[in-house]
Amino acid sequence: MNQLVKALLIVIGTLSIALGVIGIIIPLLPTTPLLLLGAACYIRSSEKLYKLLLKNKWLGGYIEDFQKKKGITLKNKVISITALWLSMGISLYFSITTLWMSILLVIIAVSVSAFILSFRTL
Repeated sequence: MNQLVKALLIVIGTLSIALGVIGIIIPLLPTTPLLLLGAACYIRSSEKLYKLLLKNKWLGGYIEDFQKKKGITLKNKVISITALWLSMGISLYFSITTLWMSILLVIIAVSVSAFILSFRTL
């Protein structure tokens, strides 16, 4: 693999991991899939970065749980879905003034919830 492709994979992996970390706080960004994408990019471009990610105290668990057990812990599901619906409720109550935006937010919340629930519970 040439150096340009490796560099591009490292950039994509790093951006993906950064978005995944933000997704821990902002429920619309799915943390686990973004961390998995980052890990996949790292494993193809830099074994050192991949190992560093797996050894990370906060992020390594997400990836290892999913890779080894093919699922998400119940605790992470509950936290994710609760944060999602709380933030959606706050947005709907305080910010959204049009019906179409309210409907769109509910559709997004239902879709993200279904996506999270589709993973096997560990």
